[in-house]
Amino acid sequence: MNDWTTSHDRVPAQRNAESWMFLIEAARDLRTTGAVAPSGKALARVLTDPVRVQAPRPLAVLEAGAGTGSVTRTLIPELPRGSRLDIVEANPRFAMRLRRLVTAHPHLAATSAQVNVHQTYVEDLDTDQRYDVIVSGLPLTNFTPVQVERIMARYMELLHPGGTLTYFAYLGTRRARALTASRAEARRHAAVDEIMATYQRTYATGRWTVWVNLPPAYVWHLQRPLVSADQVEPRSYGASR
Repeated sequence: MNDWTTSHDRVPAQRNAESWMFLIEAARDLRTTGAVAPSGKALARVLTDPVRVQAPRPLAVLEAGAGTGSVTRTLIPELPRGSRLDIVEANPRFAMRLRRLVTAHPHLAATSAQVNVHQTYVEDLDTDQRYDVIVSGLPLTNFTPVQVERIMARYMELLHPGGTLTYFAYLGTRRARALTASRAEARRHAAVDEIMATYQRTYATGRWTVWVNLPPAYVWHLQRPLVSADQVEPRSYGASR
């Protein structure tokens, strides 16, 4: 497993504004916001690694649960010329901020990339597009097992064969919930963990630990197989770089 040990990022005024917005939205609904701070640069870079790996050919990329755009700002400059990026965000205030980010981003005019922001849930996204990379910022451990199954099945459906899903999970959440959660909440969380463990055993190609994030996080890369899912034997995740 790889551990990122770079120094902490400097925090510009823009990031302070994002942090305050996250806190406000978390106060409204922590379950769907999923965090009290935006993803840091180190985490964003690991999440977007599959885009760099597949460049320079044009790519179709989906970012789900983009929040205030902390990962989006890392993702857009990595898009090869002629690529497509669909950004999905259900929170209307976050979606408005993302549209402003996309409109003002200088990189897009130079690369002729097509970028669209969709204010919806990813499982309700109405598209025939299939993606080379899906970057997920959704707080899956906050959802019900039924919701997680729907989201993960939709992700796999939306990927091209051989395409990569990348997502993160915070370290220590299982232990923290075990100490503070009700029995029903603990059972829900354990059921979600088991669903994700099944996907990891079957599709994972790597897991990375990002220590310089608040809080620290694991990043998983899952790959849709080139053959149908029922032909794939569950396996352990591969070695990290």
